[in-house]
Amino acid sequence: MDKVVLVVDDSTTVRKFVAASLNMKGFRVVTAADGVEALERMPAEKFDLIITDLNMPDMDGFEFIRTLRESPEYREIPIIVLSSMTGFEKQGLCVGTGGACIS
Repeated sequence: MDKVVLVVDDSTTVRKFVAASLNMKGFRVVTAADGVEALERMPAEKFDLIITDLNMPDMDGFEFIRTLRESPEYREIPIIVLSSMTGFEKQGLCVGTGGACIS
């Protein structure tokens, strides 16, 4: 069975690049442009990993992660934050929401 990764980023270029890279490694990828769209996709799939940006319209990555962590159904899914944001304060905010930060 393929591992399924949800990639959430408002940049079409980033979504396509990350998806193509993961597809080449054998992962099946589902994409969303923001947290709202990502939450709409959650019930349809069992995701093994989520990769999300932080700065997005409608629902940013912080709110998306908090919402997931409040749900027992999604609480244990590993989350990687892939963002151009830098600084230890931002990383602390990210870790505080249950994600791992990569800048």
